[in-house]
Amino acid sequence: MGAGPAFTLFISDLHLTDARPDLTDLLLRFLEQSAPQAEALYVLGDLFEFWLGDDTLDEPLNASVVRALRRLSDGGTRLAFMQGNRDFLAGTGFAAAVGATLLPDPTLVDLYGVPTLLLHGDTLCTDDVAYQAFRRQVRNPMVQQQFLSLPLAARRQQVGQVRAQSEEQKQVKAMEIMDVTSTAVDDAIRAAGFPPRLIHGHTHRPARHEHRVDGHRCERWVLADWNTHGEALRVDASGIARLPIT
Repeated sequence: MGAGPAFTLFISDLHLTDARPDLTDLLLRFLEQSAPQAEALYVLGDLFEFWLGDDTLDEPLNASVVRALRRLSDGGTRLAFMQGNRDFLAGTGFAAAVGATLLPDPTLVDLYGVPTLLLHGDTLCTDDVAYQAFRRQVRNPMVQQQFLSLPLAARRQQVGQVRAQSEEQKQVKAMEIMDVTSTAVDDAIRAAGFPPRLIHGHTHRPARHEHRVDGHRCERWVLADWNTHGEALRVDASGIARLPIT
């Protein structure tokens, strides 16, 4: 870590895939140059476009990312990982390989004296009823066990079919449906005991929002996706700033 004030970094929604080697290269530079200066790095889901199971750790893309994350955690930067809607099968095997703590969704942490609620963000999009039903299905441990028992080629084929269907559905869904709902945000804040800060990704709509719930104020920070450029959220004792990744 650097000699300056302690800070923590947050990223999400990189959607790493063999089709975008530029994004993988961007992440690797970030993990080598910027992230080691932080005392902690939180990855709040969708690091990968898809994750077929922890038995794919040795695949070239996965292995390169795992090695870089492991170097970071071995170097003294605490690493925490929360599953997203694309890589929810990245489990204990992945976490152990990279030296990360696997976080439940949601998780409440203390960041320099500020209670902060962390989520991937998809649970807040409750207007998308079809997606929430799909999420409940694929998060069922029995469904996951059945999927992971399939040969890798069969898993890859199923994921490809699901992704194609998802892209088709996005074309006919109103954009508002795929964003968070105010009632879901309020409920999450209330359930967590009214933390003054919330950080999540998923929606690909980076912004800062203010909420008032039952007389309590909460700022909600939405992480950026990495489709066009990289970005991390930098949090320290003085506040929050967006950090471009180049």
